Amino acid sequence: MSDTKHQTSNTKYQKYLTLSGLESLVVTPESNFINVGERTNVTGSRKFLRLIKEGDYNEALEVARHQVEGGAQILDVNMDEGMLDGKYAMTKFLNLIASEPDIARIPIMIDSSKWEIIEAGLKVVQGKSVVNSISLKEGEAEFIHHAKLVKRYGAAVIVMAFDEVGQADTYQRRIDICKRSYDILVNRVNFPPQDIIFDPNIFPVATGMEAHRKNALDFFMATKWIRENLPYANVSGGVSNVSFSFRGNDTVREAMHASFLYHAIQHGMNLGIVNPAMLEVYDEIDNQLLELVEDVFFDRRDDATERLLDFAESVHASRVGTSREGTSRDLS
Repeated sequence: MSDTKHQTSNTKYQKYLTLSGLESLVVTPESNFINVGERTNVTGSRKFLRLIKEGDYNEALEVARHQVEGGAQILDVNMDEGMLDGKYAMTKFLNLIASEPDIARIPIMIDSSKWEIIEAGLKVVQGKSVVNSISLKEGEAEFIHHAKLVKRYGAAVIVMAFDEVGQADTYQRRIDICKRSYDILVNRVNFPPQDIIFDPNIFPVATGMEAHRKNALDFFMATKWIRENLPYANVSGGVSNVSFSFRGNDTVREAMHASFLYHAIQHGMNLGIVNPAMLEVYDEIDNQLLELVEDVFFDRRDDATERLLDFAESVHASRVGTSREGTSRDLS
């Protein structure tokens, strides 16, 4: 009787995404949102790119350390840059991380669009990592080949909502591609379902294009569908994509990130790439701005985009005015 209880408990535990550096990270339904640090990525951080290009790996390690100290629970490492030897850089950096216990305690996300760089990382990374990413973009045969290699190395995997036709850009396409990917992984590759992390594509909102009106809502609904219909699978995303139309306006962007993350979590997103310093607390967002942002996210009004753009312009204008006033005072 006790053996049966032990086996049942152990089986249940195994159905949660479990990653590790020097310490384990178990993602359960009770877990808070898992934050992936994004600054050790040459495509997303000019500082990190410069350090890697200059061969200053010690200072690059400090970028990683600051991410961990800032609350990152997984470290995304990307070396995809035309002027870099990506395989060499990935191998060297992961080996250096392994020698720094305060960084190496959290799991690594090996992030690349080039499979040879991913595999170079898998060969040296310690613990259980995450591969970012695979997709059906190049067909089922390539997808299965990569999935089998990820499984052989014992890693979890991010699966993009992308197939032979292109990126999933509607609710239906998102759930169709994720369902197809899940069925192939679980039934044909025998991939552990709890080690599957779907990225159903966070796209910019308020672009002015009619086809983009439901970008946020479709993501929320697809996330909810995945969590309810694809057992044990997880959902991730890059939150900053949603505010791409408002580059340079941190007031609006931060409110958008905080609101989007709040609702994505409510719909089942349990990990993602987020800059913690860019996140406002949801309850502290200005009420007027929050209403405008959520009108866009949930496609509640035909003029939602126009109203948010007007607000963003007024914020920008007031900042320019304040700046000019300060300059005038300085000159006088």
